[in-house]
Amino acid sequence: MVALAACGGRYRPVSDFPVKIGRPYTVRGITYTPAAAPTYDEVGFAGWYGNESGNRTANGETFSAKAVTGAHTTLPLPSYVEVTSLETGRTILVRINDRGPFARGRLIDLSREAADLLGIRAVGTAAVRVRRVDPPERDRAQLRDGKAAAARPDAAPDDLAALRYRWQDSAR
Repeated sequence: MVALAACGGRYRPVSDFPVKIGRPYTVRGITYTPAAAPTYDEVGFAGWYGNESGNRTANGETFSAKAVTGAHTTLPLPSYVEVTSLETGRTILVRINDRGPFARGRLIDLSREAADLLGIRAVGTAAVRVRRVDPPERDRAQLRDGKAAAARPDAAPDDLAALRYRWQDSAR
């Protein structure tokens, strides 16, 4: 019993509460200021990570490369975001439970499973839209259990063209 209690104290159970915003922090000389950001909607690059399975996330949970999760530098932990590939228009729902990416020029890091679902794992990084959303409880529960949420519709061709233009404009 004591051994189990010690194990259980090491990592926090997967939960949506409490939501943590956190204090500003500095990594490699760059200061990040977490914020509530309920209307967060950005375009940029996504990468993925997966070799850290078993480590603790910034949210205190156990990281699993097989869960549909992600890392963001400033969104509250946890948060839910729709991530859309600007190449294919494919959109997935991701639960943000970690901090990062700290690689220059990247907006979000996805777990290996999320990268697979979005279709970007083979290429390593890809242009994406990241939009904070408030999904239904059934989707939240699926993601808390490490499973994919219900399928999201792909971005409409006109919307995808506008997102690509926005991304190219932001790169200038």
